[in-house]
Amino acid sequence: MLRIHFTDADLVRTKVAATSDPLWEVVCSLHRLQARRGRWAFAGWHRDSRERLRERGLERVLRRMLVPLVPYAAYFPDFLTPPEAGEGIAGGLEALLDVPQTRVEAELRTLATVRAVPPELRRIAGREGRRELTRAIRGYHDAVIAPYEDRVLAQVEADRAARARTWLDGGMDALLATLSPWLVWDPPVLSIPRYPAVQDLHLGGRGLLLVPVYFSWGNPVTLADPGLTPVLTYPVLSEQDPAGLPGDLGSGAALSALLGGTRAEVLRTASAGATTGELARAAGVSASAASQHTGALRNAGLLISRRHGQRVLHSLTPAGAALLRASGARVRTSAIEV
Repeated sequence: MLRIHFTDADLVRTKVAATSDPLWEVVCSLHRLQARRGRWAFAGWHRDSRERLRERGLERVLRRMLVPLVPYAAYFPDFLTPPEAGEGIAGGLEALLDVPQTRVEAELRTLATVRAVPPELRRIAGREGRRELTRAIRGYHDAVIAPYEDRVLAQVEADRAARARTWLDGGMDALLATLSPWLVWDPPVLSIPRYPAVQDLHLGGRGLLLVPVYFSWGNPVTLADPGLTPVLTYPVLSEQDPAGLPGDLGSGAALSALLGGTRAEVLRTASAGATTGELARAAGVSASAASQHTGALRNAGLLISRRHGQRVLHSLTPAGAALLRASGARVRTSAIEV
């Protein structure tokens, strides 16, 4: 079980990450390649990624370095997900390169208690071995994460919009209570009963950074070292929310169905995040008609729909925002920051 202990100061300082974290996506996607659980939700990505890794000659580095370093187990090294990665893959890899050798060695010893660590993997404690690791991670990211970047960002933005509404409607209590079906919020403790390790994390006024992760599935995850900046990642996709699961991004036939003033208005209104009822009122149509329009926009890869309590919240994908900008329409933005 994981228990995260909050003070009043921690509730004030808890926030949702501004965008996706590429190194957390790398780590969680490596788990998706190894685990059968949830594979159906990522079946297309799993198939395409294996092919890209073969084409780029990355199968050996995947098998000999990345999978042993990030096993689908109760532990993987904290140094793989530095906070600087929140600013982008380049900054994250630079920070990984600068991690002290003593820390890398200590975390590799911890890893050895849950999985065998190949002798050649211990080279990454040194500077040159770490350079090799960062090149491997960058190659892996470019092969299997970057091609899905628009979809990842769209899902993370949709999740942030839903969290912002929850926070405005019910405050931080409501946000923590609805963060994940795996989490239990019993103030002042946030717990994960089925966490694979027994851990108590006392925030002590530092607050908590909530990181939405596209390639995460099931349990939220925190860092093993309680002395590091407190982080809790959680999946933006869930089998409890089928509308948000990965799907076909659409085709030319679907895009052709978008022509018309009503759908254009639906798209413009959704740019700031809107419920089905709000879209219906803005476009002057019934709720059922609005649902049909959002379905067409979603199938074309221009809209993301996420459940928010009893309502469904719709927001733009990067492709939808680009289409509005290209047409000269103003993309509305929300001033909400959670």
